[in-house]
Amino acid sequence: MTDTIEIPGYKVGSWTIDPSHSEVSFSVRHMLISKVRGKFEKFDATFVTAPNPLETSVTATADVASVNTNDENRDGHLRTNDFFDAPTHPQLTFVSTGVRQQGDDFKIDGDLTIKGVTKPVTFDFEFGGFGTDPYGNYKAGFSAKTEVDRNEFGVNWNAALETGGVLVGDKVTITIDVQAVLQP
Repeated sequence: MTDTIEIPGYKVGSWTIDPSHSEVSFSVRHMLISKVRGKFEKFDATFVTAPNPLETSVTATADVASVNTNDENRDGHLRTNDFFDAPTHPQLTFVSTGVRQQGDDFKIDGDLTIKGVTKPVTFDFEFGGFGTDPYGNYKAGFSAKTEVDRNEFGVNWNAALETGGVLVGDKVTITIDVQAVLQP
């Protein structure tokens, strides 16, 4: 038997991302001394909330060619086969396989596909709340975060540094900040 939880303001339905109030970003160690941050400028997702919030489902995509780290040369390199291989694998995808409550926290389990490789991941989910915007749209806000080893997805290019270590770290933190709109 699945536990049912109560969330004030929760509504059943299909939700889409409000792109002007949402972001899909990542960070990775650079030279093992600092972090480089980037984001995907084009992304989409659909959330279907069920009567039981723990049965909510998510499908999401990010357009690899829209990667932006504020450095055109680096972004161009990220689109090549050394990293994302945008011509062959134009999208990153996530499909949820379950939502669960762990103490006071929520987890979203699912399958993440990068560069044609699919692996299970778990996002830590932080719920922001619900509200109606000035135009009458009912919205939900939340953040989700996970860490993946890029090598497990075939994203394994690197360069050794003369001082020791490597140019790009293995662990990548993916952060999603979303404002979703309930569809009529």
